[in-house]
Amino acid sequence: MARSTSAKSLWTAAAVGGGLALIAAACAGLVMARVALTVITPVRKRPQNQSIRAVDEDAGTVTLKHTPDAAVPGRYGLWFDDDTGYAKVGGVIQKSDANVERELQDVAFGDIRPTSRARLSGYYYLEPAELGVPVRSVTIETELGEAPAWRFPPADGTDTGRWVIQVHGWGATRQEGLRAVKTFREQGYTTLLASYRNDGDAPESADRRYGLGGTEWHDIDAALRYAADSGATSIVLMGWSMGGAVVLQTLTRSSSAELVHGIILDSPVIDWIDTLEYQARLLRLPDPITQGALRLIESTWSAPITGLGAPIDLASMNFVARASELDRPTLILHSDDDGFVPSTASRALAEARSDIVTLVPFATALHTKLWNYDEARWSSSIADWLDEHIV
Repeated sequence: MARSTSAKSLWTAAAVGGGLALIAAACAGLVMARVALTVITPVRKRPQNQSIRAVDEDAGTVTLKHTPDAAVPGRYGLWFDDDTGYAKVGGVIQKSDANVERELQDVAFGDIRPTSRARLSGYYYLEPAELGVPVRSVTIETELGEAPAWRFPPADGTDTGRWVIQVHGWGATRQEGLRAVKTFREQGYTTLLASYRNDGDAPESADRRYGLGGTEWHDIDAALRYAADSGATSIVLMGWSMGGAVVLQTLTRSSSAELVHGIILDSPVIDWIDTLEYQARLLRLPDPITQGALRLIESTWSAPITGLGAPIDLASMNFVARASELDRPTLILHSDDDGFVPSTASRALAEARSDIVTLVPFATALHTKLWNYDEARWSSSIADWLDEHIV
C-alpha cells in the first residue's frame, strides 16, 4: 500500500512538473513572439515616458521629470496628452535630481499643462511651412503605388544636379528629416524627403510589416529613379536610424546605385543582430528569449506567428561583416550614449573602412538627436564632408 502511494505521488509530481514545463515553454514562446512582433510591426504611437511637472507660459518655461532625454541640452519637440498637443522646447534653464526646467519656445497646438502623458522628440519641425523655404509635394511611383515626398530646391534656386534623398527611421516619417533641409539647401543640394512602405504615408505592403531595410529599399530605389528623371546626376543618400539600414540595402542592391556618390548615416543600424541584442539586454531579456525572437524573424515556418510575407535575413544586414562591399564615401554621425542603436557597429565599420568612412562621434546626444543637441557641429560636419568628398 505504501509503495503504491509512493508511486502515485511520483506520477503526480511528474505530471505536475511536466505541466509546469509545458506552461513555461508556452510562456517563453509567447514572449519570443511578442518581442519579434515589436521589432517588425510599424508603430503609430510612441511610449509616453515623460511627465510635465509645471508650465509657466508667461515666463516661457516648462518643467519636466528628470530623465536622460529631459536633461540633454538643445531644442526638441514635446508631445503631450497622448500626442494631441505639441510644443517646442529649448535649452535647459535649471535642473535638480527630480526635475528639469527648460525654455518653452512655442505651443503649436493643444492645451499644455501638467500631465504624465508626454514624450520628447527629435523632430522639432512638423511641417515644411515652418522652414519658410520653397517646397513641392510630389509623388514617387513605387511598386506598391504612389508614395508622397517633399522636394526642396537649393538655397539659390539653381538645381545643379546634386541631390540628397533622406530616409527616415523606424516608427518615424519624413518629418524626421525636416531639420536637415537647411544644411543641404545651403550646400546647393535639392533635398527629397521620401516615404516608404508601412510608414503611414506610403502604401502598405501586403504583410504590413517592416522588412528592416530588406523590403523598404525598393521604395528608395524608386526615389533614385525619380531623382534621375528630374535631372539628378550626383545623389547622396542619408539615413536616420533604421533608415541607415535601408540606405545600405539600397546602395548594394539598386540598379541605380551608380547615381549615389556618397552616403550619410545618423545614428544608423549597421548590424541588426547587434542592435536587437543590445535592446534585449537593456530590457534584461534572457538570451534564449532574444535568440528565439531572432529565429522567428529569420524563419519561413514562423510566418503564421510574425505575419511576415518573407523571412528577414538578419545576417545579411551586418555591414561590418560586409564592409568590403562598400565603396562610396560615407559619413557616420553617432552618439555613444544612443540608448537605442549602439555605436559599436558604427565604430567597427569606421575602423574596418577608414579609407572611405568618416566617423563624427558624439558623447551625450542620444538617439537621432544629434542635430537637436548641437546643430552647429552637426551641420558643419556634414557641410565639410560634402565639400571634401562629393563632386
